[in-house]
Amino acid sequence: MIDVVLCDDHAVLRRGIRDTLTESPDIRVTGEAGSYPELREVLRGAACDVLLLDLNLPGRSGLEALESLRQTHPDLKVLIVSMYPEDQYALRCLRAGAHGYANKAGDPLQLIAAVKTVMQGRKYLTPEVAQLLADSLAQPAQELPHQQLSERELQTLVKIASGKRLSDIAEELMLSPKTVSVYRARVLDKLKLANNAELTVYAIRNQLV
Repeated sequence: MIDVVLCDDHAVLRRGIRDTLTESPDIRVTGEAGSYPELREVLRGAACDVLLLDLNLPGRSGLEALESLRQTHPDLKVLIVSMYPEDQYALRCLRAGAHGYANKAGDPLQLIAAVKTVMQGRKYLTPEVAQLLADSLAQPAQELPHQQLSERELQTLVKIASGKRLSDIAEELMLSPKTVSVYRARVLDKLKLANNAELTVYAIRNQLV
């Protein structure tokens, strides 16, 4: 039996993933969390072979959570499940230590295959991610400006480009508005942009939103 814990801040999505996974007789969901603090509590008491982790968590990003989990639970297999585009985020997640990357918009039944793959100690890669990985190994592409951003800066960029106000972003990330303003300023500086409008255009052109 494969014990799975789900971490996603949307309860409806967690329910859909749980219902999909339990269609397989050898997978059971032993716990659920909507944030990183909740996840830490769940992992204290629930058996977990594979963690399905969303990237967009309140207060702490999935990549930040992944970094902490590598310290506290080094044997835990982590499968990232996200709506973010594979070509922008999958390789970043794999390099950070994730065992696989699955897009929420993909075939739900592929999640079962993904869980079983990482449980076997192998990386789960969709054909698209496998091609991206092969391309990066064969001929490293020139780094794009946004690839130099920190995870929190990238989150801020995506949320601003999605039309969210700084106050809303601060609430979602459990940060002060002043801190979010600092991240925004860093993004504009690193990308050599002047304002939110240019930032939004950049994000759309680079398929970040």
